[in-house]
Parts: sequence; C-alpha cells; structure tokens
Amino acid sequence: MPSRPSARSALASAVGLAGAALGGLAAYDLTQKRHTILRNYPVIGHMRYLLEGLRPELQQYFIERNWDGRPYDRDIRSIIYERSKGIHGEQPFGTERDVNASGYEYLVHSIAPVPEPAKMPRVRIGGPDCTQPYSMALMNVSAMSFGALSANAIRALNKGAQLGGFAHDTGEGSLSPYHEEMGGDLVWELGTGYFGSRTATGLLDEDIFREKSAKHQVKCISVKLSQGAKPGIGGVLPGPKVTAEIADIRGVPEGEKCVSPPSHAMFSTPTELIEFLARLRELSGGKPVGMKLCVGSRVEVLSLCKAMLEVGTTPDFVIVDGSEGGTGAAPLEFEDHMGMPLTQGLMTVNNALVGTGLRHRIRIGASGKVAAGNDIVKRMIQGADYTNSARAMMMAIGCIQAQRCHTGRCPTGVTTQDPRRQRGLVVEDKSVRVKQYQEGTVAEAVKLMAAMGVSDPSELRPWMLRRNLSETSNISYATLYEWLEPGQLLAEPPETWAEAWSSATPDAFGTHV
Repeated sequence: MPSRPSARSALASAVGLAGAALGGLAAYDLTQKRHTILRNYPVIGHMRYLLEGLRPELQQYFIERNWDGRPYDRDIRSIIYERSKGIHGEQPFGTERDVNASGYEYLVHSIAPVPEPAKMPRVRIGGPDCTQPYSMALMNVSAMSFGALSANAIRALNKGAQLGGFAHDTGEGSLSPYHEEMGGDLVWELGTGYFGSRTATGLLDEDIFREKSAKHQVKCISVKLSQGAKPGIGGVLPGPKVTAEIADIRGVPEGEKCVSPPSHAMFSTPTELIEFLARLRELSGGKPVGMKLCVGSRVEVLSLCKAMLEVGTTPDFVIVDGSEGGTGAAPLEFEDHMGMPLTQGLMTVNNALVGTGLRHRIRIGASGKVAAGNDIVKRMIQGADYTNSARAMMMAIGCIQAQRCHTGRCPTGVTTQDPRRQRGLVVEDKSVRVKQYQEGTVAEAVKLMAAMGVSDPSELRPWMLRRNLSETSNISYATLYEWLEPGQLLAEPPETWAEAWSSATPDAFGTHV
C-alpha cells in the first residue's frame, strides 16, 4: 500500500497553495483599476475594507458609551429590550447623564404627587364631522410598510397591538394580508402613490377605497404629506423587486418600476387638501381622517389653517413627524439637513391650531424618536395628544440597530424579505414583547405624570418641562417658547407671527417666510 504523505510534506503543500493564492491575489490587486488602496498596497490593503466592514459593530459594542450612541444610545436600547421582556428596566447607582450640560431637559416633579389612575388614559380621535370616533392609546406603532418590513415583523407588531389595545399604522405601502391577519386596530396610511386603492393612472380609486376603509380593523385614515427622514421626496421600487405579492397589495403592475411621487395628484392647494380629507371621511363612512407631515414652513401650516376655516371642516388629527424620525433609508443630505425637528414642528402646529381657534377639533400625534415614558410626557407638554413609535417598536421585536435596513440583509429578520432571515423572528414570542414594551412604557409615562402632580394628560403645562441654557441657568418651556392664546391669530396676530399669517393663503402652498 502507498505510504501516507508525511505531515511535513502536507504542510509544505498547504503553504505552497496559500502562497500561490496570495500571489494571484497580489497580481490581481496590482492590475485592477477600481481601488487605489489595493493597487498601491496589494493583499494587505484588504485589511482596510475588512475593518471598515466591522466598524459599526466595533463602535456599538466596544467603543460608544451608554449615553452617546446614535440614533439610539445603549441606555435607551436596553430599556426597550428589558421592557419588551417584562423586566422593569431600572438602572442602579444613579444617572450617567451630565445633568448640568447645556440643552439637558428635565420634568418638574411635585412635592405632593397624586395617585396613578386606575386605567391608562386614552385620547378620543374624531372631530364634529366624524361619526365613528376612535379611542387612541398614548403610544402606538408608527407607519411602517410591508415590503420595508418583513411579513413576520408586520404580523408581530399587529398581534402586539391587538393584545395591548393600541393602533398600528400600515405605512404607505397599503393594507397587506399580514396587517389584517392578526386582528389589531389599523391606521391606514395613504401616500402619494395611493397604493392599494389607485387607478391605473395613479389617482385614488374611490370605489376600492370605500370598500377597504369600511373594514372593521381600519379605525382611522392618514394621508401622508411628508415624512421625517426624507421630507419632500418620493421613492422608487425597482421593477425586479415588484413581485407578484407586492404588485397585488399595492395595485401596481408586476415587474414594473413602482414610483411614489414627491407630491399628491389629488390636490394642489391647501383648500383642495382639506376638501380631499373631507371626501375620504365621507367615503369611509365617517371614520377619523387626518394627515401626517414633517413641518417645513410656518406659512404652509397657517395656509392649511386658513383652508380649514374657509372650507368649514378640519382633519380629525394631524401627525407631526420630526426630522429626527424615520425607519427607512434616505439620502444623507435629507436625513441630516431637511425638515423641522419634532419639538419645533409640534410647537408650530399646536400654536397655529390654537391661534386660529381650531385646536379643540383636532388631535395631534407626535412621531420621532419616542422610546421611553419621558418622551411621551415631553411631547404631550409640547402640544401632542398621543405619540407613535417606529424604531423602538422594531427593537421590541428584535432589531439590534445594525442599520442594514436597506440592504435586505437585516440580521434579525425585521427589515428583509429573505425567508431564511425572517425565520428567526417568531411571531408568537415577539408579539408579546411588543405588547409588554408598549404597556410598560405608557405605565412609566403615567407614573411620571403622577410624580408631577398630574392625574390626566390634559393637566400638563409648559412650565413642567425645563431646559438648561448653560451650566448655571435654565428656563421653562413656558418662557422659552411662545404660546398663542385661543383665536389670537384671528383677532390680532403677535408681531412674531404677523408676517407669516399675512403671507399664508388657502389657495397655494408657499415657503417664502
């Protein structure tokens, strides 16, 4: 029988093969013309690309501190994960935040706290023109479409909403079977593409809309004007990604490019928008109808208010999306430099509605980095009636902030259509986590309010939130920001609002003030 090769000869062979492979790689690197680093530093230059690929994970797990990570720091992520698992989410040994830093904000507690209410507060959505009002929770699932999220992610979020008694926004990708399968309350969002109820030419098909909006699960209809991550631009789903399933759900041709235009085709003026919302309410049988926007110009918000006064009807709710919000991918320039942050957006919308005497007819939702109980209380002080959360809800079902949402390679199966990756997201387990996270966060918000001497959100006041202007001075929101009186814009606009008020018109959108 032939003798086996010696260990030494086997090692020599392996080294020879490795040397040949490295030599081949070096030859390729030296002759390729795409990468300067590899052309100048063959073989070892690949280390640069390897480390660059590992950088996000190294940063998140080994370098960033508990309080300074982005978009969500480690402390907030830990609270979400712990609450979703039914753990209290407490922290020992005191805060790690610099409570004297400029910009730090805190809630004002009372020497005489009040008992927590026996039932969690809810918000009635539905103005005088609405015949089917809806009782909204203080925290709900914000807009995320099927396609952007996996089928299992949608199922888990909606089942969690059903278990916890809160609402789930469909996102502009339309109602999907996965939204309806679990029976949770839905806010049906209509974007510029009118997906799920569109004609062949991209307009709203009223017959389809009437049929779908009549479904018992659909509690509200929201018309998306813009979103925080990318206000002012639409989106394109390439033809190869428009599968038969996506095509059927959205009502578009299979295999053809699917476009969400930047603006709506059903209206072009503030007056036409308000009339469109009223028409949707009529078609839906009187269900609450509202709009979602990232605020850009004070003039445009006031133009909408003037249109409401002229038409004689209002939306039932307005969802304000902050520029810091956004689950989907967007151009960096839009994410970082376009749109109004949520605080300023809420203040603008709330003041405009109060100043025109319309606030009592319209509820305001806040969407943008809402993750903890203090976020809910803070946004309600700033003018919101309730809040919506997207990324925190994603974390409740397993998202680890890998920021691979747009690649199709989400490691936790939340934002991918890959069946193998989706398999890791077990709906039965994650739906309970969604319910527990929402329940625990709202409970903490209510506990905070009780510590502030407040038994109902309607009792929150601007002076209950303060901000450090420097290490030695701070100021309350009552003084820091302007707060209009009911009807003040109609009677005598203050100097700070006069120019914008005179420039606003119900006949055109404008951004010059």
